[in-house]
Amino acid sequence: MRLYIMRHGETAWNAENRILGSTDIPLNENGREQAREAAKELEGMDIDVIYTSCLSRAMETGLTVAALQKNCKVFHEPCLNEHDFGEFEGKDRCSEEYQSEKRKCFKRYPGGESFLDVAARVYPFVKNLLADPALQDKTVFIVSHGGICRVISSLFRDMENEEFVSFAMRNCGYRLVYSHSMVADGFGERS
Repeated sequence: MRLYIMRHGETAWNAENRILGSTDIPLNENGREQAREAAKELEGMDIDVIYTSCLSRAMETGLTVAALQKNCKVFHEPCLNEHDFGEFEGKDRCSEEYQSEKRKCFKRYPGGESFLDVAARVYPFVKNLLADPALQDKTVFIVSHGGICRVISSLFRDMENEEFVSFAMRNCGYRLVYSHSMVADGFGERS
């Protein structure tokens, strides 16, 4: 298996630097264009399966990529929905209060989830994919969110707290996180 993670295209809240977690905000026109560009870039990759979160921005990005693949199946998984940032949803990402709370990895955001809560739903899903015999020779993409990509990355490599909270991927960025050979076979990352 080759397992890639990909962040969804841009939304209005991304463009405004607002905290976007479990709120279902659709792609903006720039995000749709980013998804189309990524789909064209990945057209020759032969992606077999795409798993997306159930939030519209990830589903639309995943479906756009799948449209240029041959025989690609798409599944929507609620466990891949973005981190619930509780009271911080929609607030300024650069606020001191949010930046302080973000560094408390084991603490739940007021009215939301902790990073541990997110890992508790994401890690088992990814481990089940890795163990699935039907996927062993497949190319699999998880099209989700920045926070989910962060947690999935932490499954495959140790990160210090600051590296974990600073982890970022651009909209429609993707990277290989696992392969039995850990060679990207010509497809790099777009992060």
